[in-house]
Amino acid sequence: MFGIPGKQAVTLTPAASKQIVKLMEAEGHQGLRIGVKKGGCAGMEYTMDYVTEIDPMDEIVEQDGARVMIAPMAQMFLFGTEIDYVVSLLEASFQFKNPNVTEACGCGESIKFDGM
Repeated sequence: MFGIPGKQAVTLTPAASKQIVKLMEAEGHQGLRIGVKKGGCAGMEYTMDYVTEIDPMDEIVEQDGARVMIAPMAQMFLFGTEIDYVVSLLEASFQFKNPNVTEACGCGESIKFDGM
């Protein structure tokens, strides 16, 4: 929808691809759907949901066996984003390196885009 021919909307690091494949295989999911919604102290939050049925309107990104679907309303906000999976002593989480974000909350879960 908002893509550039020959360029994926988002990219996955090897760690993110490995974790997504693991999640897909564990429950037989088709992949993960990522999106954005209103919320958080900066105005927007990322969402991630398991996908059992692919929506034909989703942008589909496949990399190293992992499949990510981007919800239609989120495509313009997520274009160019790199998704990583980081494990530390206290937590493990997906992290979004999004060039479209103009402001982020100190909690790291809330974001803001220009004009929002």
